[in-house]
Amino acid sequence: MKRYRKLTTNVLGLLALCLTLPACEIDDVPDPNNSTIEDIRENTTVGQLNNLVVGAESGMRNSLGTYYDAVSVIGREVYRFSASDPRFTTDLLGSGSNVLNNNTFYITNPWSSRYRVVKNLNVLLDILSDNSMVSAGKITEAQRQGYLGFAKTIKAHQLLLNLTMTYDNGIRIDVNDPDNLGPVVGREEALAAITALLDEAKGHLEQAGDSFLFPLSSGFAGFNTPETFLQFNRALAARVSVYRENWTEALENLEASFFDLNGEFDRGVYYIFGTGAGDQLNPLYYPQNAAGEVRVAQPTFISDATPGDDRLSKVSQRAQAATQRGLSGAYDVWVYKSNTAPAPIIRNEELILIYAEANIQTGDLEEAVNALNIIRTRHGLQPYGGPVTQAALIDEMLYQRRYSLFFEGHRWIDVRRYDRLDELPVDREGDDVWERFPIPFAENI
Repeated sequence: MKRYRKLTTNVLGLLALCLTLPACEIDDVPDPNNSTIEDIRENTTVGQLNNLVVGAESGMRNSLGTYYDAVSVIGREVYRFSASDPRFTTDLLGSGSNVLNNNTFYITNPWSSRYRVVKNLNVLLDILSDNSMVSAGKITEAQRQGYLGFAKTIKAHQLLLNLTMTYDNGIRIDVNDPDNLGPVVGREEALAAITALLDEAKGHLEQAGDSFLFPLSSGFAGFNTPETFLQFNRALAARVSVYRENWTEALENLEASFFDLNGEFDRGVYYIFGTGAGDQLNPLYYPQNAAGEVRVAQPTFISDATPGDDRLSKVSQRAQAATQRGLSGAYDVWVYKSNTAPAPIIRNEELILIYAEANIQTGDLEEAVNALNIIRTRHGLQPYGGPVTQAALIDEMLYQRRYSLFFEGHRWIDVRRYDRLDELPVDREGDDVWERFPIPFAENI
């Protein structure tokens, strides 16, 4: 985060992220090499506000592949074999004397990318912190509320991704002033702040009228109005409630989200990718039987699966097993089947599993079994036939999350939440399972 430049250095630099999405136009700003936030606030156009929105959405994809690799390798979902970088199979797996490095790409790149998006959103929030644009007749108050609701929702999501990496090491919440950064706060305080951001966004979205003034990509199809975007906001809030072990709140947030026990599993909000100029390809995709740069499923994903589970289509058997540094995998990761396949931010299948978990934890075990059976039967399995106890259903819920949310960035977080890191498979003697990443060196703490 120390690499951030002041807004006064180059305002257009903060808008540059929008160049990675098609059809993004940058409006002129006064003296862009020496503009101040006061200049921008006085002369802001709707086009400039929308550039910040589009830039933020585009920037959410930056370093996404590194994030997924990092949390999925530590969580023993996948192995990442690289011809050019051994750290996927050394540092991330704790091979021998190797430990996680606080000045290495697997933490610095996703950390910085998330905070760059936060920086973009903080500019938007600062510009709209009063009603000057409303008074000038450039936007309505409802439209201002829409921008604020979007910005705070996405800011909360970006902060949460960094917190999932550093966990008890914490994150910075207050980064508004690059010369006077707020402190790194612990996990509980950070989760409370993220919850507050989502709740503030909810209040804004409820006052935002029937439509947004800004564009959203097709990744938000079905969630591109204040009313439907609020459902996305509450879905994220339900995830955070589970992380905070606030089970009743999780159920309340689900009720206000797009959660649907009988709905399509894949309905939700997505990162999207494309082949157009300035766009990005999906970094989570590798072709089948690739060499050099390879992702293979950790072998127990296949051996622990229940026969007939259609979620095994998320892996593809290789013509020849891939091996590196004493590790081997016979199945490619095959969740994202093209270089433009969308990747979920959150979808209904996760919400059904959150519903099951919250019901387990609040004692409604029969309703939890009902939700888990919806997952099981729609993936080709028989209804649950094990003990209807809290302990047994937690095991079942975590098992279903493992297969339903494979390579979506959840497994490591889930086993950590339940203090089960010691249950993850270790395929080499002397390897370690890490609990958290260090705060990046550039934070100077």
